[in-house]
Amino acid sequence: MAVTAAVFDVGNVLYGWDPDSFLVRQIADDEARLRFIEETDLYGWHETLDGGRPYAEAAAELTEKFPAYAGLISAWSERFGETISGPVPGMHAIVDELHANGVPLYAITNFSADFWPPFATRERDFFARFTDIVVSGEVKLLKPDPAIYFLALRRFGLRPDEALFVDDRAINVEGARAVGMAAHLFVDATDLRVRLEAERLLP
Repeated sequence: MAVTAAVFDVGNVLYGWDPDSFLVRQIADDEARLRFIEETDLYGWHETLDGGRPYAEAAAELTEKFPAYAGLISAWSERFGETISGPVPGMHAIVDELHANGVPLYAITNFSADFWPPFATRERDFFARFTDIVVSGEVKLLKPDPAIYFLALRRFGLRPDEALFVDDRAINVEGARAVGMAAHLFVDATDLRVRLEAERLLP
């Protein structure tokens, strides 16, 4: 069966995600910044948000444990939009071309249910091209859990072999392949365009 739809990851595929640059602006000293990240297990903690834990609950617990970092923990929510560095070069043009060609567009993203609405609202014109987007924090499932791909396919009304999934993390690409989806490890827009042309999603 031919691939008929494109399913995108969001972070570092459609939009850059650069939390390190954001943290540099918060904590200029390298040692102090690394200490904050390591002591709080910042990225592990953030993954629990992507998995569906409410920010208020998670932040209250982390702040109680590390009161000296209260301001930084609060900023992670209040200024999360600053961690998103902007459109990935060439990708919005590809999405526009796919949309113009009538290719159904979907996304599966590991993203906090609290942080997603402000971002999606900010970029509403772009995301209006997408028929549906599965947000991990809303469904409380994380890539590469097979359950999130199966849930997405049911919502999208697609068989696995009808969907080309695009993600910048190999583990997520392998997760999609494991449930029968065609999948592409994202490197850049030029490389992806070759794959989309091979799948006849772009001329």
